[in-house]
Amino acid sequence: MLEKVKTQLRRARYYTKKDILTLNNIVLFAALVLCLIWTWGAINSMSRNWALEEKLKARRLEEAKLQLEVETLKLEQEYYKTYEYKELMARIRSGKMQPGETMVILPQNSEHAKTKYIKPTEETSSYRSNFSEWLDFLFG
Repeated sequence: MLEKVKTQLRRARYYTKKDILTLNNIVLFAALVLCLIWTWGAINSMSRNWALEEKLKARRLEEAKLQLEVETLKLEQEYYKTYEYKELMARIRSGKMQPGETMVILPQNSEHAKTKYIKPTEETSSYRSNFSEWLDFLFG
C-alpha cells in the first residue's frame, strides 16, 4: 500500500515536471499575469484621470462664477461713484425733489390690500381631490 502511494506521488511529480512546468507554460503564465497587471493599472489610471477631470471642471466653474461676481461688484462700485446715484441718495435722505417733479404721499395700505395676494394656508382652504375637481369641471 505504501509502495502504491509512493508510485502515485512519483507519477504526479513527473507529470507536473514534464507536462505542466514546461518553459512554454511558464512563459504563457507570466505573460497572462503581466497582461492582467497592465490592464488593472490602465483601468485604475483612467478612473483616476476621470475623477481629476471632474474636479477640474468643478473648480473652473467655480472660478468663472467668482469672476462674474467680482465683475458685478466692480460695476456696482462704479455705479456708486456716479453723480446720479449720489443725487438720488441725497434726495431720498433729505426728502427733497427737483424742479418740475411732484411728490406724492400715499396713505398706509388697508388690511385688505395687505392680504390680497397672500396664498391661503391649508387651514383656510378646503382640500378637494383631483377627481372631484375634474367631476366639477366636466359636469358643472
